[in-house]
Amino acid sequence: MKPVDYADTLPEFDLFDFFEGEQQAWGVFIDRFGKLRKRFQVTIIGTIENDQLKLEESFNYDDGTTEHRTWIITRIDKHQYTGSANDIIGMAHGEAYGSALQWQYQMDLTIGSSDWRVHFNDWMFLLDRNTMMNKAVVTKLGFKLGEVILFFRKE
Repeated sequence: MKPVDYADTLPEFDLFDFFEGEQQAWGVFIDRFGKLRKRFQVTIIGTIENDQLKLEESFNYDDGTTEHRTWIITRIDKHQYTGSANDIIGMAHGEAYGSALQWQYQMDLTIGSSDWRVHFNDWMFLLDRNTMMNKAVVTKLGFKLGEVILFFRKE
């Protein structure tokens, strides 16, 4: 599957347009065996400054833990994006066509008492102007650890 495969789909997904302002998201992490491991809610505030999108993400997990991530995303051209965040390793890369965006990055996750460097391959699909679905496959060394499924709603 490639982002360009979605070039003719609507509505067209503009990352800056969708994430400017406030969004709410609800999601789950399902492990490679199909077991639901975590549920969470995210509040996202997006602001555009100097041709960059700043996303402030606040996560609340069902086990009572919280997490905060700040993304800085740069539009390279009509289809390409790069981004960085406080807990992301190196740069994230995104490619958007039509209603789809593929977003890939690496991060260190704490699992038990160990940190694991994992790869996220996110596919975001704009369903309507205010609703987006995201499915991320999480891998380590090419082996699937699980999936994150999220639904976003723009306020």
